[in-house]
Amino acid sequence: MAGRIPDAFLHDLLARTDIVELIGARVELKRAGKEFKGRSPFTNEKTPSFFVSPQKQMFFDFSSGKSGTAITFLMEYDRLGFPEAVEELARRAGVEVPREGGNEPRVVVDGPLDALAAAQRFFTERLRHAPTAIEYLKKRGVSGETAKRYGIGYAPDSWDALTQFLQNQRHALDAGLLIEREGSSGVYDRFRNRVMFPIRDTRGRVIAFGGRTLANDPAKYLNSPETVLFHKGRNLYGLYEARSASTAALPYLIVVEGYMDVVMLAQYGVREVVGTLGTATTREHLQLIFKSTAKVVFCFDGDRAGRAAAWRALEQVLPEMADGRECVFMFLPEGQDPDTYVQQIGAEAFRQEVERAQPLSQFLLDALLKQANVGSLEGRAKLLSLAKPHLQRLRAGTLRTLLIDELGRRMRLSREDIEASLGSETPAAAAAPAPAGKTPEQLPVSAKPVRRALQLLLEKPELADRVGNVELLLQSELPGLEFLLEVVDFFQLHPGARAAQLLSFLGEGKKADAISRVLASDLNDPQLGPTLAAKTSDEAVEREFLDVLNYLNDQALAARRRQLQAKAQDGSLSEPEAREWRALAERTRGSGKSPR
Repeated sequence: MAGRIPDAFLHDLLARTDIVELIGARVELKRAGKEFKGRSPFTNEKTPSFFVSPQKQMFFDFSSGKSGTAITFLMEYDRLGFPEAVEELARRAGVEVPREGGNEPRVVVDGPLDALAAAQRFFTERLRHAPTAIEYLKKRGVSGETAKRYGIGYAPDSWDALTQFLQNQRHALDAGLLIEREGSSGVYDRFRNRVMFPIRDTRGRVIAFGGRTLANDPAKYLNSPETVLFHKGRNLYGLYEARSASTAALPYLIVVEGYMDVVMLAQYGVREVVGTLGTATTREHLQLIFKSTAKVVFCFDGDRAGRAAAWRALEQVLPEMADGRECVFMFLPEGQDPDTYVQQIGAEAFRQEVERAQPLSQFLLDALLKQANVGSLEGRAKLLSLAKPHLQRLRAGTLRTLLIDELGRRMRLSREDIEASLGSETPAAAAAPAPAGKTPEQLPVSAKPVRRALQLLLEKPELADRVGNVELLLQSELPGLEFLLEVVDFFQLHPGARAAQLLSFLGEGKKADAISRVLASDLNDPQLGPTLAAKTSDEAVEREFLDVLNYLNDQALAARRRQLQAKAQDGSLSEPEAREWRALAERTRGSGKSPR
């Protein structure tokens, strides 16, 4: 069968393959600590220099210089081409290799992802022959180009149209596309007579759908149920399209509620927009957003319900407000939503409204001050009591310092008094404290911190979740840092993935070669870091990774101080930047480091 093998399938196939079992059937292997070793199957060496790592799902042959995944091994050892090697692994795993780009009228799928991709093709094709759906989209102002960009389709008014199209019902059920009939065998289509909006992950793969009814259905909008691929509290509609719209960094992301809000803002040229899929904003949503931009713009109705939704969003965003991040609140005129508002005033005016949006600090303080009379001692005490849980949720950093200073001014208290009243509790989402071991200042220059961080991360990919403030790290401009953060992003988006899946994702090229070289290097190389004892290697790897991460954060803060100092010297420092510079300088004095 012709066609490209989907990346998602390769990722899953490597995760299913036991590389030790595969290679052990061809090469005699003996356990050596966490790895297995043997003599090279590619040379005539007498001593073992061939290693297989079950943790990394990789092999390394120091005799021949070859290394790679289970697919690479079959290509080298069994002399198979890439498709044949994949077919062999798939045969061992008992699955069929899917192909993209086929012309079959009925689609055979293997896995929920393929079922969703097939459904997407089905829905977009059916839209061409659905005058009612086309008329609805025209009435809402959606152009054909926009419908194509967002993959909008149509689910026919039938109980089994998609069921008949897909052969493998089990995978379609797992994907939430079909529903099992109660009390009898058989299935039926979940979505019927609806305009369909595909929901994509950050790699552009369809993981779910939202459907807008064209009938008098009481459920105007219907989303896919939660599945192994889709969690509405962890995914955002339009994020992939927003990131794909420009090669430049996103200045911000606007958070709205509806599919049509996203679609129409994008059609009018405001493409930096995502939707929350009918649920309140979650911490997971914000973590996704802050991987793409340093600024989030919440866009709500200006009525009481909108203000309440904004307050819930504020409570979620507080723990994510690291230095360098920004959050603002934009409230629309009564009776307007983003869809109608942008059509009324246009993109340029809408962007001006974004620039005038209310900063988080102002929104928080205004809300608190409405509940307390600071003209009395009791009122000032009440204000501090109201502010306390919010301050405790903020990370230690510039914003928290400035908020405490502003509250102190309003309540006529010193920062020390307010800090004392907050107690000794660490802010809820403060950066993890530096673990025992080397402090960042003690790391030798020869340690090459970026490369060492990459090496430790490849050894223990779950450490990617410990990397938080990406925007701050990028301030340091250290060579290789951007690539390190790409790897961090991959492991954060693919929980449970190992180095083998990363290599498969990268394919061929300089990045894959760089990863292979790092993987083949000795974790206990004294030029890169301290020796890690075998019995405590996991703990030691994590401890050293956090040490290096703290060092990189310090480098980034120093770089940011230098940037602000240069602006101060040439007179181009804005007032917010001046406050940030003063806060950084104060933090530096408190730590005893030189501000230079």
